[in-house]
Amino acid sequence: MAGYKETPRQKMIAMMYLVLTALLALNVSKDILDAFLVVNTSMEETNETFANKLNDTYIQFENQFQLNQNKVRPYWEKAKEARRLSNEMLEYLSDAEYMAVQHSERKDSLRIMADYYVMKTVPDPYNSRATIEVPVLNLAVVPAKDKYDQATNYFIVRGKAVEIRERMAEYHDAILNLVDSAYRHRIKIGLDTEGPYYDASGNPQNWEMHHFYHTILAACVTILNKIKAEVQIAEFDVISQLYSEITITDYKFSDIEAKVIPKTNYVLKGDKYEADVLVAAIDKTQEPKVFVLQGAVEINENNKSRAEQIAGEDGVVKISWPANREGLQRYAGVIEVRDPEGNTLSFPFQHEYVVAPPSLTVAATKMNVFYVGVDNPVSISVPGVADTKLNASISTGSLNRKADGDGWIVIVPKGQNKAIISVNARFEDEIRSMGTAEFRVKRVPDPVAEIAGQIEGQIEKNTLMAAAAIIPVMKDFEFELYFEVTSFRMATVIGGDWISKRNNGNRFSDEMVSMIRSARRGQKFFFENIQAEGPDGVPRSLNPISLEIK
Repeated sequence: MAGYKETPRQKMIAMMYLVLTALLALNVSKDILDAFLVVNTSMEETNETFANKLNDTYIQFENQFQLNQNKVRPYWEKAKEARRLSNEMLEYLSDAEYMAVQHSERKDSLRIMADYYVMKTVPDPYNSRATIEVPVLNLAVVPAKDKYDQATNYFIVRGKAVEIRERMAEYHDAILNLVDSAYRHRIKIGLDTEGPYYDASGNPQNWEMHHFYHTILAACVTILNKIKAEVQIAEFDVISQLYSEITITDYKFSDIEAKVIPKTNYVLKGDKYEADVLVAAIDKTQEPKVFVLQGAVEINENNKSRAEQIAGEDGVVKISWPANREGLQRYAGVIEVRDPEGNTLSFPFQHEYVVAPPSLTVAATKMNVFYVGVDNPVSISVPGVADTKLNASISTGSLNRKADGDGWIVIVPKGQNKAIISVNARFEDEIRSMGTAEFRVKRVPDPVAEIAGQIEGQIEKNTLMAAAAIIPVMKDFEFELYFEVTSFRMATVIGGDWISKRNNGNRFSDEMVSMIRSARRGQKFFFENIQAEGPDGVPRSLNPISLEIK
């Protein structure tokens, strides 16, 4: 064993090794073989736990590098070299394990992988913020796990154990050299290959004979996993020392986040949106003291006693209070934290904001009322709130967003005299009422019946014949509505007799056209009892038309 004081982790590994050595001295019964499997499983779980711990440590190291690249770069480069050396050593040991199983089972590589390995998700050894799938040996299903002849041939006769010992020594020296010579005495790297080692009779042995001569495959795999654990312990101790060498007085942050701090979240069209974008470092292990005083422009010794201390969580303090008073509001505060040497540092701050009453704008975009049976365009907005966060409803009829998302459409039924629109806004996880708006409900006004744009007066005979129809026109009405004339009556005086003709639709009949063609100057034509229907399907009686032939 090593002559230095062992860490708890190394004591645990040594204890497992003693159990393994004791098992090797016994005959390999089923119970002993099962014990090997238990020890190996425990070793694999230890390696997995260490892999996750190492991964977290590298993430913290990288965070420090992102904060101060010039200062941390030399240590970060050495940490990455430590990871490379360890990953290569772990991959080498995994390959040795694989070849030992293949040598013992005498099967091709594809069969070995398919029969005795399972895929498992582990941290990516070259990217601490990602995971990968790797094959892991299921030792319990390997038939030759209780045999030692082929394992001894592979490790001793073919010299693999000697190669492993040499690689362990190379790794030991390479990773220890990453640490400054002044601090190497702090690093307790295991990976001992010098011994001394003895056989059951007390005769001296070298490292490879002691571990792999007449050793069953299950024990060989367990020994390789023990070496993996020692590699990870060495790597952890080295990067921990490198991390501590950055400087003892520097702040150590556990998390880094991107923050956007806008000057305002409410920007008028034509103005500029302005914000500060920065990287914020957070130490979740330290809870800062925060004192806040509403109505103050600064915190000093005279008013600090009146300030409220607000507790934080995970290194972040969130302030919140009811906005009960309208107008400009101010507050000031101070953050107190301890530096790495235990001194209290104070960071003052102040801010101001405006509290305004809930403001809602609901407007019919074409009229100040809703009309029955037509699509009434409506705009709904709340200053400072995105349109996508608004939800509106109506007391009667239907209210829906336009297909293009630009505005709303209201349809109200007949028989109502008013409609009320209610609007809610979503603020994070809270739904808040923004108010209501009331509108009158009216029937669409009657159109004006015209012939050639006239309802009375003189008209050229040819103009009247060319028009040959009554057109309903919506005067001073913004909606694009169409009424259809369903019937009308035309009357005139011919030879002293009153002649009246009725026709369906809006166009003149052939008989009516013939009467107009035969008309004399000054003869009057009357168009009466004009009936029409609009979008609501309700019959309308339109105005009469009186025209005189020029």
